[in-house]
This record gives sequence, structure tokens and C-alpha cells, in this order.
Amino acid sequence: MRTVALACQGGGSHTAFTGGVLQRLLADEDHRVVALSGTSGGAVCALLAWYGLLTGGAAEAGRLLERFWDDNAATSLGDAAANAWLVGLARLEGQVSLPTVSPYAYPGLADAAVTDLLTRHVDVDRLARLQESPPEGQPLLLVGAADVLSGGFKAFSSRRREITVNAVLASAAVPLLFRAVEEGGRHYWDGLFSQNPPVRELPDAGPEEIWVIRINPRARAMVPRSVGDIADRRNELAGNLSLEQELYFIRKVNEWADRLGDRYRRIAIREIALDLDLDVASKLDRSPALLRRLFDAGREQAAAFLAGLPG
Repeated sequence: MRTVALACQGGGSHTAFTGGVLQRLLADEDHRVVALSGTSGGAVCALLAWYGLLTGGAAEAGRLLERFWDDNAATSLGDAAANAWLVGLARLEGQVSLPTVSPYAYPGLADAAVTDLLTRHVDVDRLARLQESPPEGQPLLLVGAADVLSGGFKAFSSRRREITVNAVLASAAVPLLFRAVEEGGRHYWDGLFSQNPPVRELPDAGPEEIWVIRINPRARAMVPRSVGDIADRRNELAGNLSLEQELYFIRKVNEWADRLGDRYRRIAIREIALDLDLDVASKLDRSPALLRRLFDAGREQAAAFLAGLPG
């Protein structure tokens, strides 16, 4: 049985794909998950998977992931209208001049909504207890965020008893949409700017392989020319920058392991990548049809990934 660490890249609503991937991977009994990490929406999925594994096993983790994304969908009339308005505005960016409003200019409704959604699925007190005296073999959980003032990278760790719902909210605090989140006396923004997702601490859990769930495509076939396409590609590159740096670190250690011989072991890196053609505005889209399409695509790609693994 191979031991694996799962690293979940952030990407807003697109991480419904990650939910589907995790549901399928966790149901497979041919590998053991020793660590999970995530940033932004990937942090939400990693938290739900980790919490579910510890409280009810793989089946519970899969149920939590699916329930969360179903609950996150804009199903009421008012919520659907607000969702369509927000996504429409995002698609107009770069085509017309739109006012930019600080999230501090209005009540923190978005922060409260995400917190409420998470605490419907994760019991805050139980989450704390799971980190107090973890049994041997409990998977590691890492959540990435960026310190707004120091510019430092922060990977909240379950082994340091740092995982809270607020820490996950900090990881998902996209500037101009959310206020900076205070946690432990520091203020944090979306981990997109630091570790998307945290990878370099994953070897501490002893995985033989790291499986990366990639949301932002690494490559594009054509040079973007319209303002919207340029903005999309810029967003993708920004989302990949920190991940590529984290993976470079692991690959460099693998090179050293090759030179030093049997005393050190290589860690294989594999990827499951979202391959749907979606624009950056759809990362804000919570329409039920899109979220279901992404979740189902994640399950399908994870099944194909598992089928293609070397024996």
C-alpha cells in the first residue's frame, strides 16, 4: 500500500473539482493518505477531507465534501440573482470601467457567510480536540496563508494545533472580496500569494508520493490577446507561481537523494489537473449546474488517474 500526501491548489468555485477528486481518491483502498494540504478553496476541501477521515472514515469524508459543495450552491432566488450579478461584473472587468470598493467599506457579510457554511459541516470544538492528542499515524493537515504585514508564508499545521475554521477562512481571504483575517495576532490574506498549496512540509509525514490536485492550467495553446483572456492567463500564472516553487524544492531534494544513494528516498510527484475550459470569472460562480459539473469531473478524473497508476 503506497503512502501519499494530497496537495490541493486553490481556485474558488473551481475547487468543487477538488472535492470530487478527493471523494474518489479517499474511497480507494490501495493507498494510505498520510497528509493533506490546501490553500483557499483547496484548504476548505483539505479540511473537510481530513475532518471526515478522523471522525468517520473515508465514507464520511466523501459525504462531507459533497454536502459542502451542494450547500455552497446558489439555489435560492435571491442568492442566484446575487451570484449572476457578481459573475457578470467579473466578466465585464477590463471591458468597461467599474468602481472598486474596499471590503472594509461595508459589513463583512462574505466572511460571515463562509464561516457559517464551514461551521455547518465542521464542529469547532471537535476540530480542536482532534489536534490535542493525535494518535500515531493521524494524517497531517497544512493550510496555507500569506501574512499581510510581514509578507511571510504561513502553513497552519495540525501538528502544531493551529487548524481552526478561522485559519481556513484566512487561507481563503481573497483581497477586495474579504477583509484580512486575524488569527493568532497576525493578519492574513489568501494563500495564493504564498504557498498554493503548501508542499515543502509534506515530506515530514513520510509519503512515498505527493499527488497534486491542480486547478490552474500550467500551459495554454495560444497567446491571449483580449483584455479578458490576458487577465485570465495572468491569474493562472499567479496561482501557479508558488506551487511551481514548492514542487521545485521537492524535485531538488529528489536530485540530492539520487546522488546520496540508499540513505534517502525519492518522493514521486503526480498531478490530477482540471482540464475544463473555464474563465477566471467562473471561479466566483456558485451556480448549482457548474458546481455539480466540476464535482463530477473531479470524480471521473480521479478514477482515470487511479486506473493509470503503475502497479
